[in-house]
Amino acid sequence: MRKYTLAVSLALAFAIAPFCSPLPAQPKRPMTFEDMMKMKRLGETAVSPDGKWLAYSVTTVNLDQNTKTAELWLQPIAGGEPIPLPVARPGDSGPQFAPDGKHILLLSSREGGQQVWLADFDGSTGATSNAKKLTAISTEADNALWSPDGKSIVFTSAVYPDCPAITATDAATGNKCNADRDAALAASKVKAQIFTHLLYRHWNHYTGDKRSHLFLVSVDSGAIHDLTPNDPHDVPPFSLEGGGGFAFAPDSKELAFTENVDPEPATSVSAKIFTLDLTNPAAKPVAVSNSAGGNFNPAYSPDGRWLAWRSQARAGYESDKFRLMLYDRAAKTSKDVLKSAKTPTTAPANFDLWVDEFVWDQSSRHVFFVAEDKGEAPIYRVDVIGGELHKMDKAAGEWSGIHTTDKNGLEAVVGTLMRVDRPAEFVRGDLLQMDEAMHVIHVYSEEIHKPSEDITPKVYVPQPVTHLNDALLAQLDLPKMEGFWFTAADKTKVQGFIIRPPGFDASKKYPVKFLIHGGPQGAWGDSWSYRWNAELFAANGYVVVMINFRGSTGYGQAVVDGVNGDWGGKPFTDLMTGLDYAEQHYPFIDKTRECALGASYGGYMANWVLGHTNRFKCIVTHDGMFNPESVYGSTEELWFNEWEFKGKPWDYYGKPDSENPYRRWSPALSAKNFHTPTLVIHGQLDYRLDVSEGFQLFTTLQRLKVPSKMLYFPDEGHWVLKPQNAQLWYKTVNDWVDLWTKGRD
Repeated sequence: MRKYTLAVSLALAFAIAPFCSPLPAQPKRPMTFEDMMKMKRLGETAVSPDGKWLAYSVTTVNLDQNTKTAELWLQPIAGGEPIPLPVARPGDSGPQFAPDGKHILLLSSREGGQQVWLADFDGSTGATSNAKKLTAISTEADNALWSPDGKSIVFTSAVYPDCPAITATDAATGNKCNADRDAALAASKVKAQIFTHLLYRHWNHYTGDKRSHLFLVSVDSGAIHDLTPNDPHDVPPFSLEGGGGFAFAPDSKELAFTENVDPEPATSVSAKIFTLDLTNPAAKPVAVSNSAGGNFNPAYSPDGRWLAWRSQARAGYESDKFRLMLYDRAAKTSKDVLKSAKTPTTAPANFDLWVDEFVWDQSSRHVFFVAEDKGEAPIYRVDVIGGELHKMDKAAGEWSGIHTTDKNGLEAVVGTLMRVDRPAEFVRGDLLQMDEAMHVIHVYSEEIHKPSEDITPKVYVPQPVTHLNDALLAQLDLPKMEGFWFTAADKTKVQGFIIRPPGFDASKKYPVKFLIHGGPQGAWGDSWSYRWNAELFAANGYVVVMINFRGSTGYGQAVVDGVNGDWGGKPFTDLMTGLDYAEQHYPFIDKTRECALGASYGGYMANWVLGHTNRFKCIVTHDGMFNPESVYGSTEELWFNEWEFKGKPWDYYGKPDSENPYRRWSPALSAKNFHTPTLVIHGQLDYRLDVSEGFQLFTTLQRLKVPSKMLYFPDEGHWVLKPQNAQLWYKTVNDWVDLWTKGRD
């Protein structure tokens, strides 16, 4: 009898254990807004070179004082109590260990404007001391990064490009020019601005005349040099994720960075990857990416052979697939690593998900990356030489901020992990054990075609490092999120999620909060949020239903592209079909008491729902698009509207509305059908979707005598971020839904 082996990939189960240590059992209760504000929020993380220490930021909210305060902490990764970082002050940020592990970097405003500070660090004890300010640039410092040799640091600072460049030989002239310009602007009684270009405002602020530049500072001398002198562009370009968008080569002789050099940034997302020779003061940046779309987050392999980055193929499309591009520095050639990737059984991987973030391993052979996948965000590993692709875990939740460490030859992946019912915590996973859990060898008999022995799938649980909210979470009844699938009108498989209310009783009927996500290229998933918290929406006796309609991420690029030029089409029918499915398969749903709620694109869709169905008892629309034609003239990121609506409004003048996406998908043109009681919410500082959109909708509702209310924030942008504003937001929203689904205010 001849036998052979077959490698079988098994699901890696992550249970509650990664996040909490055993606590005494006690009665649990629904979460309140005040509970959510008491939760400590994990922010930036940094791992020491030896993998022994974690430095991280924790933000605490004081609801009474309407403040958020970030503090830096230090903790052994192998286990131990956290301690406040002794050299830090409240509000300090950007902790980062020196490559030799003997110093730690901070960004601090303790003496005025934010600057780079350095302190001594003892890796054997975790002691820090002797904090000293390294930079004193008048325009402040941000996004600092150590060079691998520890001799210099790169940081960003917003300067006036027409001022003399700040150089190592003459920093005073440029510093004075920038300081004088800032002082004159602050002192002037005239606050008028003159615009000569688009993107004159962005998200929640006016951009002004300053531009972000890259600076190199010597650790020994403190001498500062502008690496992008007189550049009229932001280097790197604005990113919602933050961060520097640049990286040192392992020998510290080259810097890679992202820049969009298109003359009209308001209509372009075509950022490129450039490299700069740091050994030659006269060197100019050299473009190494050749993609027409956006290119971001460069990172060198530890051996210096490769430069990797996230890349998009199509120009003008901010939601094109993010590929993992690999550049051979010697051959000066690049390739999409995942395009030809294979599974462990050598079958084509056909990988069609976005690479959200990535990190090299110590051998330079593998790249670990996070990719959103059907409501989760697990870790993958790709062999850059052989092309073999592994899914390292079946995460119950979403990973982010991943690092790799190598201690005594034992490699580990560390990072933050969160779920819909649990805020982010920092965890550690041993890569060998993760790999063993994923790949179990089954011995098969050729004669009987079944396993010759029973093999129980292994389960690997990453070890918790931080325990920021264990005590509070142990008191709260936070129901699990359940997924379901249904078939859309065009036979596409679509995923939805449901959360039952705390203290659920299957014999009862519950009202529904139907949440619609933004983007539209976004997704609901197993992740925590402080702005639209599904658990908090369920807490006062509601079933929460969420649908990842056409346009959602994590299901392949064809699904993402399905919303382009079809804003009120397939996404709307997906939503209605998904809600129909939930009503039919969950008998505890009271379909006569449902409210639809959405923000951003979700606000647009709430407005569209308002004019195309009367099935809901109420609607909540936050920062939504009401009139696509007026939005085009008041928004800032024009590339978005021109892609999604297939051109500019005047491209369709003279054509029927059915051929004009700006009018075909305009909620405003269905105003005569508005009947559902609607709460309108908008912020004055929202420059993605101007506050006039909210005013237009509210005016229309009032003139139509539709029951309506408007919540206006003069001090918020696209998101409501101030604690007491958020408290008012949740109260107003929940009161509105209660009024129309439960008959009480």
